[in-house]
Amino acid sequence: MNEKLNTLFKKVDYWRWFGFFLAVIGAYVLGNAKVSSQSIGWIICSFSCLIWIIMGIKDKDIPRTLMEVMYFVIGIRATINWLDYS
Repeated sequence: MNEKLNTLFKKVDYWRWFGFFLAVIGAYVLGNAKVSSQSIGWIICSFSCLIWIIMGIKDKDIPRTLMEVMYFVIGIRATINWLDYS
């Protein structure tokens, strides 16, 4: 029984869940539509994208990786724009 639990926990990739929760939190912050929190929301979303880029490379999933790279670049650009705006 102990071997089954060890195998189960080794297969679970907690980084994916962390990336997911960061995406939810970032979307929530961006959804507040407060100018003062927009840069924070984009930073959180960019970290989420970075995690998903790493997971895409690990899984050898080129389309998903490229999509996340695009969102990561847009997130960094948005962060810079909002920091300059504030």
